[in-house]
Amino acid sequence: MLTGAATTEKLDSGNLPSRPKLLIVDDDSSLREFLEIFLAKEGYRVDSAETADEALEKVKKDSYDLVITDVRMPGMDGVELLRQLKTLDAGLPVVLITAFASLDAAVDAMKEGAWDYLTKPFKIEELREVIENALSSRQDTAIKAVDTKKRIYRLDNMVASSPSMLKIFQLVQRVASSPSSVLITGESGTGKELVARALHNLSDRKDKPFVVVNCGGIPENLLESELFGHKKGAFTGADRDKLGLFALANGGSIFLDEIGELPLTLQVKLLRVVQQRSLTPVGGTTPVDVDCRIIAATNRNLEKEVMEGNFREDLYYRLNVIHIRIPPLRERKEDIPLLVQYFLDKYAKLHGKQVQGISSFALKALMEYPFPGNVRELENIIERSIALSTSSLVLPESLYLARCKHKEEFEDQEGSQTLMEKCELPEEGLDLDAYLAEIEKRLLLQALDRTGGKKKEAADLLGVNFRSFRYRLSKYDLG
Repeated sequence: MLTGAATTEKLDSGNLPSRPKLLIVDDDSSLREFLEIFLAKEGYRVDSAETADEALEKVKKDSYDLVITDVRMPGMDGVELLRQLKTLDAGLPVVLITAFASLDAAVDAMKEGAWDYLTKPFKIEELREVIENALSSRQDTAIKAVDTKKRIYRLDNMVASSPSMLKIFQLVQRVASSPSSVLITGESGTGKELVARALHNLSDRKDKPFVVVNCGGIPENLLESELFGHKKGAFTGADRDKLGLFALANGGSIFLDEIGELPLTLQVKLLRVVQQRSLTPVGGTTPVDVDCRIIAATNRNLEKEVMEGNFREDLYYRLNVIHIRIPPLRERKEDIPLLVQYFLDKYAKLHGKQVQGISSFALKALMEYPFPGNVRELENIIERSIALSTSSLVLPESLYLARCKHKEEFEDQEGSQTLMEKCELPEEGLDLDAYLAEIEKRLLLQALDRTGGKKKEAADLLGVNFRSFRYRLSKYDLG
């Protein structure tokens, strides 16, 4: 039910293509018809559907600027319709109409990407404002449709077609301008830094610094000075004042990668920065104010680390205000063909090769591979394939997969195994450094895969110390 009176004069009856087109979805015929009449008088082009299934068919055949749907309907409800619509058009604003009794469902739907909701009975002025804001968001959306038929979308420097990544795109766009801390979790190689950069690039801090800190790659005895800076004379070798990375990020964003590697002693000091937005340089006595958006990332289970006493609970909750979990590539295989083509284009140009695509057999092999190294591993595989390719297509024999499920699929046309599996010197010789590097990368990935990504256990499995293991991972950009 609506309260208030529609007083807007009827506009010219011509269907001007520049006018936004709205879709009303409601099984209540009286409310549906009223909204059609009212919104037409407001100057919009209006279409309607009685059921969610009918609405989906209309969206597949036509283009809409906004969908307004009831939550409770026979068959598919409004929340499920929202999910389906977002897979068809990630940037399409959806407004829910709900009775007070189903308010919780509407609030939950906001997490799924709903633009807003209206509670019955609502006022006409409220409806106008919500529609205007939603249409404005449609014009300003950062999610670009590369190919709506294939459901390919781009956000900043990321491309995806899977529903799980589209939800992440939508969440990133909604929270980019928020000052709240963000915790990004996911396995190594899933693209956590890309998400962090998107958060920065889409925010009002985009013209300020974006500072990346690898908390696991800086020696512990230097980490405090690197983060917070130091004063002259603070320790041996401190011959001048030095700004820390937090100070360098002032006004912008700081990305604390591998936050789970941060020692407990520094976690206490980081907590002060997060809570009070101030820090004290090593050897200093006067706190210095800092204004930067804190984005942290880890491939560890921080909740488990908190329970085991390895990570401070108060710091965890301060960092985890907004949580973004990036699924591993094996959980979003719809993205593999898209990413393969993206990397093919990138490295064909880089290497000056006329490689235009990938054979269906090679793509099938990639679709069946579990990718322990995720997107980063896929990129390395495609780059290596481009470098080895002698044809316009990437063929199965040029693929190098750390764990081969069907070994016969990666044999060459003569039935001989790949060079790595033969482990013998070919007649024409070889590049020993590159050959040994491939063996090392393969064993590193296998060790990580066997230990479920636990680096300390993987290092023990290979008989090297943890610092050496981390160096080797960094050397091959394996996380």
